[in-house]
Amino acid sequence: MSYESRLALFLDRDDTLIEDICYLSDPQKVRLLPEVRETLTALKAKNALFFLLSNQSGIGRGYYTLDEANACNQRMLELLGLGDDFFTEICLATGTPENPCAYRKPSPRFILECIQKYHLDPQKCWMIGDRLCDVEAGLTAHVNTICLDPTLKHPDKCYCCDSFGKILNFILNPHLFAKP
Repeated sequence: MSYESRLALFLDRDDTLIEDICYLSDPQKVRLLPEVRETLTALKAKNALFFLLSNQSGIGRGYYTLDEANACNQRMLELLGLGDDFFTEICLATGTPENPCAYRKPSPRFILECIQKYHLDPQKCWMIGDRLCDVEAGLTAHVNTICLDPTLKHPDKCYCCDSFGKILNFILNPHLFAKP
């Protein structure tokens, strides 16, 4: 199967895949959120590609190192049990809101570069996250977008649900759901 015809998911990390622990640097504190493992396993069975896109301003602020963030990601992969090569690419945006880097969400740069690099169909791409910056990155990249915080005041053209397990229905059957 070529990349062009594959489903691709761009996933935020904190409060999307794992519990958000402010400035997480200890791999032992990594906890998967409910339904994440099962949902990603089902999507992997559909031959989806997975990309991790996470703002990590704690690195830019000097609170922890890139190695510590990578160790947390490695622990997340262990807990997922889907292989060390589960993510096609990982992008940790280390800039801060005051001093942003080119990849810091809401920038769509990572998504757009991956679409081009892997010849992905934007209509088969999904950005999934819990914050406005995640939603804005997906919408600006012109990919399907799911917000996991139904209370968030988000732009139009975004799917919204309150749990990771529910994203499977949106992704596999988007025609069944109306966007707000």
